[in-house]
Amino acid sequence: CSSFATGPRQYDGTFYEFRTYCLKPSKMNEFLENIKKNIHLRTAHSELVGFWSVEFGGQVNKVFHIWKYDNFAHRTEVRKAVAKDKEWQQSFIPNLGLTDKQEIEITYLVPWCKLEKPAKEGVYELVSFQMKPGGPALWGDAFKRAINAHVDLGYSKLIGVFHTEYGELNRVHVLW
Repeated sequence: CSSFATGPRQYDGTFYEFRTYCLKPSKMNEFLENIKKNIHLRTAHSELVGFWSVEFGGQVNKVFHIWKYDNFAHRTEVRKAVAKDKEWQQSFIPNLGLTDKQEIEITYLVPWCKLEKPAKEGVYELVSFQMKPGGPALWGDAFKRAINAHVDLGYSKLIGVFHTEYGELNRVHVLW
């Protein structure tokens, strides 16, 4: 099990791992039931920010979840522990046969955003933007004004604004 970063970088601050699974249409309910029954085995190892399924808007039969890690060294230790957890492996491995593809991104909160805890139930919107290279230092202020205008008008509650570090670069996810 290797870490994403080596040397001092592996101890850099908190990041969030976005995991997206595209499921075979006939297997969505089976996947969700298995996760509902066994997710406690996985959350024993690290913090789950949230777990959602896609109902409409883009590709359906998709679930995504966000895991919080203190740093890359923490993620490496969690991944080792999960690999050794026989009960989790036995309950989760069958789910892999229900998926068509999976995507993993490492993201950070933009500097001006604090993570809000999502309610246990409700309707959420995940919007992804492809930004110009340069990161939040380049586009951050204008984007912050646009996000805050949306929130200030009462359209929705902001959960977090995340930008990718690993995965498709210059992508920003806004979770409402």
